[in-house]
This record gives sequence, structure tokens and C-alpha cells, in this order.
Amino acid sequence: MLINPWARSSGWGGANSGSAQGLEAQFLNVAGTAFTKKTEVLFSHTNYLQGSGITLNAFGITQKMGESGVLGLSIMSMAFGEVDITTVDQPEPSLGTYSPQYINLGISYAKAFSNSIYGGLTLRIIDESISNVSAGGLAVDAGIQYVTGNNEAKDNIHFGIALRNVGTPLQFGGDGLSTRVNAPNTNNVYQLTVEQRTEGFEMPSLLNIGFAYDLELVKDHELSIAGNFTSNSFTNDQFTAGLQYGFKEIFMLRGGFTYEDNLFDDALRTTVYSGLSAGLTVDLPLGSGGKKFGIDYSYRSTQPWDGIHSFGFRFIL
Repeated sequence: MLINPWARSSGWGGANSGSAQGLEAQFLNVAGTAFTKKTEVLFSHTNYLQGSGITLNAFGITQKMGESGVLGLSIMSMAFGEVDITTVDQPEPSLGTYSPQYINLGISYAKAFSNSIYGGLTLRIIDESISNVSAGGLAVDAGIQYVTGNNEAKDNIHFGIALRNVGTPLQFGGDGLSTRVNAPNTNNVYQLTVEQRTEGFEMPSLLNIGFAYDLELVKDHELSIAGNFTSNSFTNDQFTAGLQYGFKEIFMLRGGFTYEDNLFDDALRTTVYSGLSAGLTVDLPLGSGGKKFGIDYSYRSTQPWDGIHSFGFRFIL
């Protein structure tokens, strides 16, 4: 729930939570999905912690509804490869394999309340499972974005605040937590099924507060400056700063840096991320009417492993 599967926004570390627009805003600040003009479809593939064998696949769509509303749907799944099935009695991998499944499904609605104020809500369905143990729960995200500016051509100052992952506790259960034991005082004639109970755990709630400023350098060249503060419930708070250069809304190059306590101390650091992120986007027009096809790429540095690579394809219809 804390892993951004989308290539464009992860390219500058999520610094753009105050200005994120379209489907990717559903992860950072759902209010930004209200900027969808008609239809947006997005696919993304991530090699998570290169060398670990973990991959993420994400798909989503947002659709304008009526004058000012936007309905969104996204699904993200993690794949860990195949794991050998073993038991206490058969420790050798001769019973086949299973594939762990992590799924995050989001359904959102956002609305433009005025030319400056946008808000939205997301309902998330979470499911984590292996072959015989699973956990599931529901969570809610909420966000607001405020847009204003000193540029006559367009609003160029963005503020945003979002509360994410507020939901029910999760608890693992299933046949994998059951054990067959001999009933006492029966000379091992009868057996009982004993089920272990696991401790519940909370979802990783967080608060995002973001700011962004768009600066036109010269005609057709724009520089966006963004910053974000994340208050995490169970991990260190984070400060992120990012820059994005854009040319004619066709080519964009971005980078960011995320800092938290003890980031540079290998002995005390509590995150796999080492701070740096970068990415680029190419948006190609598809005829007239504002239709576009976009390609996104991002890289996030990690220690250990060889970083995180994300690739995305976007259709604006």
C-alpha cells in the first residue's frame, strides 16, 4: 500500500502530491483525478528491487462523469514467482509450488467544486494470500487540491493534502494455520484439529501535504518545482523535493530526492530506498481533439538490490 506502481509520479519520488493529475493521482492525492478531461487509460509494469524477482503490474482507468465528476478504477498486483510447497513431514520440495498474491483494488470518485478546489475519495480493497493463508481488508483515501496562480495563461500554484490507507485491521487466517494433533488420553486413536490465531495488524495510514509551482522559462519550456511532506504511522516521516522540465507538454524530464531520519547511516536506516529518483515521459498526440499516447519510465535507487525500474503506457482519449 506504500509502493507507488505508476512510473510518472514515482519518477520524482511522489513530490507532486499537491499537483498530481489524472489516474496517477489516485495513489498520491485522489483529488487530482478530477482533472481528467474525458478518458484516461494507464498500464504500468515495475521490476521491484531488481534482482529479487518481485514484479508489480498495474492497470487503471478514469472517466469523466457529467459536468465535474470523475470515476476511477485501478488494480495493482505483486508477483513473487513460484515457491516450493514443503511440510514438516516432507521438507523436500516434492509437493508442487504456489504463488503468493498481493492485490490492491481502488475505486474512486473525484469532483471539481470550483475552478480552484478539487476533492475526492477512494475505497480500497486489499487482499494478501498464499496457498492456504490469506488476509483482507478495506481502506479509504481522501484528498483535496487547491489551484491558484499568478500566471494569466493558467493556474501555476498547487496545494494538496491527502489522508491515505485509513481502514480496518488485517488478520491472517486459513487452513495453513491449522494443525492435526493426537487427542490426549486416547492412545493416539483420535485426532483434533488445532487452529492457531494470528495477531491483527493495522494498515499503514499516512498524511501527504504537497506544494508545487510551475514556472515558464521561455516559450514552450516549463519548470515545475514540487515538495511533499509525508507523516507515516509506522515508519519515519519523509520530506521529498522534486523538479520537472517540460517541453511543449511532449517531453518531460524529472527527478526527486526523499529524505528521512538515518537515511545515510547503513546501520540505522529503516528503508530500502536510498533517496534518489528520476524519470522521463514522452507524450505523442493522436490526431486532433487532444488525444495522446504516452510512454513513462522511472528509476528509484535502493540499497541493497539494484534499484526499481517502472515502465508505463498511457492513453488519453
